[in-house]
Amino acid sequence: MAPEMRLTAEWVAAAMGGRIVAPGGRGEFSGVSIDTRTLRTGELYVGIRGEKYDGADFSAAAVEAGAAGVVVPRGSGKSLHGSGAVVIEVDDTTTALQALAQATRKASGTKVVAITGSAGKTTTKEITAEFLGAKYRVIRNRGNLNNHIGLPLSLMELTARPDIAVVELGMNHAGEISTLMRIAEPEVRVWTNVGDAHLGFFASVDAIADAKAEVMEGASKDSVLVANADDPLVTARAKRFAGRVVSFGVDRPADVRAEHVIDRGIDGTAARVTTPKGTFDLRTPLVGRGNLSNILAATAVAVHFDVPLDEIGERAATLTPAHHRGDVVRLARGVVVIDDSYNANPTATRRAIDVLRLSPTPGRRVAVIGEMLELGDHGEALHQQVGEAAAKAGVDELVAVGGPNAVGLAVAAIMAGLPRPRAHYFKTSDEAAGAFASYVRDGDLVLVKGSRGIRTDLVVDRLKAEFA
Repeated sequence: MAPEMRLTAEWVAAAMGGRIVAPGGRGEFSGVSIDTRTLRTGELYVGIRGEKYDGADFSAAAVEAGAAGVVVPRGSGKSLHGSGAVVIEVDDTTTALQALAQATRKASGTKVVAITGSAGKTTTKEITAEFLGAKYRVIRNRGNLNNHIGLPLSLMELTARPDIAVVELGMNHAGEISTLMRIAEPEVRVWTNVGDAHLGFFASVDAIADAKAEVMEGASKDSVLVANADDPLVTARAKRFAGRVVSFGVDRPADVRAEHVIDRGIDGTAARVTTPKGTFDLRTPLVGRGNLSNILAATAVAVHFDVPLDEIGERAATLTPAHHRGDVVRLARGVVVIDDSYNANPTATRRAIDVLRLSPTPGRRVAVIGEMLELGDHGEALHQQVGEAAAKAGVDELVAVGGPNAVGLAVAAIMAGLPRPRAHYFKTSDEAAGAFASYVRDGDLVLVKGSRGIRTDLVVDRLKAEFA
């Protein structure tokens, strides 16, 4: 095992294109932070300018909190001379952090797997890291630290020189994935799908696909793209990839393919998985076809890195969903909640409704659906489609939460056949949580899904308290 990388002041300043204007008492940093509230003694503080605050204004506070060094814009470090901390001045602190992360990534010798897509990024990241962990030392970016600041902070963990880093790349505007690709320079890229998330920022789903296709930029002939064979928007663009394409899917021929799929609703999924290295039987507690696709993408990565198929199968059988991402919560009196409240888009919500439809239950099937945000002018029609899907899936009770689009969702469900008394509307999740828990019955199966801004997790919390 190679020794851990040292973040010396000289190396850091050179990587950032900065200049040391005060040497300080220590010439080495134990890590990097951008937040004085969580900064640990010995770390380098980078003063990032945000929408509301300029982090450089908190540099003195960072030194008081134990920072061994600070990074500030040129000409602004004079007040910190004599503070005992190393002071590095740069042209732009965000660009400097990105440059440091890129240099660390190159010097670490770690292989990088980068994952993007409209849905399933975080789950695919977690599963991929779990599968690779059967053979390698692996790190992953924490939570959803997947933007132009979060990704560099995650890559700074490569100072420990793990074998493989698995990172997700998020975006809601064109050009953002390009920036992240230049920083991460991954050997393996994973493109899960193209959907209608963030459609409010783009003219069309095709435009979203073009922005996601930036994941292919900077590839060499040795690069690998793991691509969804079931998504025509992905496959059409993957043909341009400079390296090798490894496909995964269910409905179309693919290098890694699930066959003889058995949907078990809230009890998960079973399938026979075929890969270039052989076949194995998959049985996983993760629910729905979306998660099956995520597992196949992760399997393709693991097979590329020669993880044995029996190890993949064993780990798939013990997977657990990330918090609020399809977690099946079994409560008192037979009430079961599918907690998918972390986030939502129309495609993912329809998939969740399908899980509700396929799941056996002694009680009613109840869907609590929060308004889906960032859909722009497409929002009204897309919410109506989800309402229609809920009615056609045989949902017994529908609760819509949010603004006018949530009203439209409930109305569309009624128009599609859901009896009017079974469609309910609340403006906020607080209101929904207060009223809804009182009429949940013994044995009910409840799906809770919604965008983070609507906070449908409050409904889950209330149900847990009521049926503890």
